[in-house]
Amino acid sequence: MNIIENLLNELCSKGVAHKALGEVCKINKGKQLNKEMLTATGKYPAYNGGTDYSGFTDKYNAEADTVIISQGGASAGYVNFVTERFWANAHCYYCEPNEAVVLNRYLYHFLKQSQEVLMECKHGAGIPALSLNKITRLSIPLPPLPVQAEIVRILDTFTELTAELTAELTARKKQYEFYREDLLGFEGRTDVEWKKLGEVCNVGTGKGNRQDEEDGGKYPFYVRSKEVLRSNTYLFDEKAVIIPGEGGVGEIYHYIDGKYNLHQRAYRIAPKNEGIIAKYVYYYMTSKFKRFIESRAVDATVKSIRKPMVEGFSIPIPSLEEQAEIVSILDQFDTLTNSLTEGIPAEIELRQKQYEFYREKLLTF
Repeated sequence: MNIIENLLNELCSKGVAHKALGEVCKINKGKQLNKEMLTATGKYPAYNGGTDYSGFTDKYNAEADTVIISQGGASAGYVNFVTERFWANAHCYYCEPNEAVVLNRYLYHFLKQSQEVLMECKHGAGIPALSLNKITRLSIPLPPLPVQAEIVRILDTFTELTAELTAELTARKKQYEFYREDLLGFEGRTDVEWKKLGEVCNVGTGKGNRQDEEDGGKYPFYVRSKEVLRSNTYLFDEKAVIIPGEGGVGEIYHYIDGKYNLHQRAYRIAPKNEGIIAKYVYYYMTSKFKRFIESRAVDATVKSIRKPMVEGFSIPIPSLEEQAEIVSILDQFDTLTNSLTEGIPAEIELRQKQYEFYREKLLTF
C-alpha cells in the first residue's frame, strides 16, 4: 500500500481532475424484453431492476465486462458488474466508459462506492426510479491511468477473495446438506425406534407478546420470525427448538439453551427426558419437518400450525451416543457455513469490510 499511498499523496498535493461522469462515460438505458422471450434456459442472462438477473434469453444487447445500474424498483441505484454478454432490460442502465480517460473497473469501484448515494436519489411514489441525470452529474476523480490501474489491482484483489470465499461457502453448504441428509436417513433401519414428537417432547406456545419487548433486555425473546428481540422477563429455562406457529410455517428458526421469553404464537419443543438430545431434535426437524408440514397441505398452503400437527411428527430415536455424534458433526458444519464469528460468513464479512475501507481510502482524493 505504501507505493500507491505515496502516489495518491503526490496527486493530492498537485490536485486530481474531477469531471461529471456524463463527460467520460456514456450511460445507456436497456430495452424492454417481451416476457415470452424470458426463459429459465436461455443463452444470456437478462438484467432488469433487481440485484441479479431475472431470467435468460437467446439475445443480448450489451457486451461482457460491463458496469450496470438498476434503474427502477426497490433496488434502483444498485451497482453490478456483468462478466458475460447479457440483455439489459428497460429498468437497467449500462455504462460505456471512455477508456482513454477512465478504466472500466475503476468506474465500477467508483460507482460501487457511490451506490448508497444513488439509491437515495430514487424517486416516485409507486415504483421508485433513478433518473439518468442523477448518474451523469456524479463527480468522478480521474487520476492518471497507471494510478487507476493500481487502484483497480488492489481493490480487485479483495473482490476476488470475496468471490472465492462465496464459492467455497456455497460448496460447503451443499456438503453440509448432503451429510445432514445422510446422517439423518434412518429409513429402513431396524435398530432405531420411531416415536411421535409428542411422545418424547413437550410441545407448547409461549405467553408473551410484542409489549414484552424491551431494548437491551436481559433475555432473548423469540417471536414468529427469525428476529430475536429482548425482554427483561423469561418464561422458560431449557434446551429447546423454536418454530413459528404462523408465518414461515415449517421453518425451524432457533435452537435455544438457557432462559428465554416466547411469543404466544411461537412453539417450543423441549425433550421430556434425557433419552433424546434437544440439538438432535433441532437438526432432524431442520432436515425433515418442512416437508412433513407441506405434505399436510391439500390444494392450499398451510398458513398456521396447530399443536397436534407438531406432536404428530415422527422422529427416529437412535442411541444417545449416535445422537451426540450426529450433533457433533453437524455442529462443525453449522459453524463453518453459518457462524458470523468463526466460519466462512465471518471471513466474507471481514474481506468486505477491508474492501470498503481501502475503496474509501483509495478513491478519496
